[in-house]
This record gives sequence, structure tokens and C-alpha cells, in this order.
Amino acid sequence: MSKTGIILANLGTPDGTDYWSMRRYLSEFLSDRRVVDMPAWKWQPILQGIILTIRPSRSGANYRKIWDNERGGSPLLLITQDQTDALRTRLTDRFGDAVQVEFAMRYGNPSIQSIVEKMVSNGADRVLFFPLYPQYAGASTATANDRFFAALMDLRAQPASRTVPPYFDHPQYIRALAASIRTALGDERPDAIVASFHGMPQSHIDAGDPYFDQCHETTRLLRAETGLNDAQLIATFQSRFGREEWIKPYTILEVAR
Repeated sequence: MSKTGIILANLGTPDGTDYWSMRRYLSEFLSDRRVVDMPAWKWQPILQGIILTIRPSRSGANYRKIWDNERGGSPLLLITQDQTDALRTRLTDRFGDAVQVEFAMRYGNPSIQSIVEKMVSNGADRVLFFPLYPQYAGASTATANDRFFAALMDLRAQPASRTVPPYFDHPQYIRALAASIRTALGDERPDAIVASFHGMPQSHIDAGDPYFDQCHETTRLLRAETGLNDAQLIATFQSRFGREEWIKPYTILEVAR
């Protein structure tokens, strides 16, 4: 019987909040050339000699504030796990053992390679790889796909494989966002809603990355779905890292304004 494997891929999370768990995670993340596109000879001494001596302790302290000690993981890990379990239950009810559903992380565990190998060993002859990023970016969607394809390259017998494209303008995605806004607001009517997307260096956009335009298209469609105007729903960008100019407006400045 033909079996289809579905992999929900997310960014990643450290295994714990201690120094070495954080260092391993940050080293893998910040060594990705799609995330930091400086030459390795220039970037790695800075990363290994400076950033990874300071950042793990600071990041670990922040993770401890949100870490779920009872379930043993970060919110990203646990939410992704819950989504996977819900999808697995729904698809198993419909297709039985013909479908396998797992999640994988681009950085940290479970790794994309380990999940691909698990699915193939369990008999999957088709794999659908689903990066959980509505808007495409080289530093998110593309690097996840890179790792998926690299895992396939190590297989003697490859399953038929495909990846899910970005869904920034999919009607169901827009309706889901609108529903979450309505639920969160209830009877409240704020002066403005700030939509905060993760930022990226402006140089990535200048080089042809479509992320900025796709974020604004999502916002435009969400305005239309909710009946809000440009002043009532504002697109901003957060999490700037380093001294390089990132895409604007910055969330922190818009909120302060």
C-alpha cells in the first residue's frame, strides 16, 4: 500500500535553556548562510569568538521566562507538536495508516534529516514537505527546503517529494487571521492594530527576496477582510539583529509612536 508522509517544518528551538543547549542552537542558526550571508572567514570568528560567548546566557534567560517546565519545551516546540497531533488525528480518521504526519525543525530537534529517514523507514513512498511560513523568505522557507533536499540526497531510494509553496494570500489563511483578530478584540475597538512580521536585512530584499512584498500583500488582504483601513491595521517588522539596516517600519518605533 502506498504511504504518504507529511512533514510540518518550523524554525527550531533549543533543547534546553542552559548555556550549552543555547550555544548549540544559536551556532547552528547563525551559521546558516541564508540567515547571515557574510563570508564564513569573516563571520565565524565573530560568531564563535564573541557572539556565542555572550548570547547563549542572555538568550537562555529569555527562554526561561517562556519555557514550559511541565511539558518540557519552548512554546514553538509545543505548539508545533500540538498542531501536528491535531493534523495526524484528522488525517488518520480519514485515511488510516496511509498517511504519516510528523514535525521537524530546521535548527535543533527533531531534525529534518531524522524525520525524513524515519518516514522512509516506515514505508513512505511519497513525502509532502510543508514549511510553516506563510510568506516566503530565503532565511526561512528556502533554508528549510535546502535541508529537506539535502536529506533526500543521502537516500539510496528517494520517495516522490514535493514542497508546499507560500500561502501568504490564500483565502483560508486570510480568513483565519481575521477570525483570530475578531476573537482577540471582542467588543473592543482600538485606534490601531499593529501587525508585526519578523524582519530581515534590507539587503536581502534588494537582492530579490519577495518577503517584504508578500507581508504587505497579506496585510492588504487582511484589511479588506476585516474592513480596516491603512491607519487601523499597520504592517511593521521586528527582531532587528546587528547594525545593518533592516526592512521598515520597525515595530518598536511604531508602537512607541
